Amino acid sequence: MLEIQWRKSSKSSNAEGSDCLELAEHDGEILLRESDNPDVIVRTTRTKLRAFLGGAKEGEFDDLA
Repeated sequence: MLEIQWRKSSKSSNAEGSDCLELAEHDGEILLRESDNPDVIVRTTRTKLRAFLGGAKEGEFDDLA
């Protein structure tokens, strides 16, 4: 079994990296998890992630941050 290679943003808010979201690609799916709760994994598609990131880049979720 291949190990999943999780990636996180260089903008993570603390040195331990426990305040961040992590992404990975596995078996054609995009996986998302919180670094401080790694057992809960959300699965999505590249298309859905691309749509979400587009909205985030345009500021659609700025009121939530």
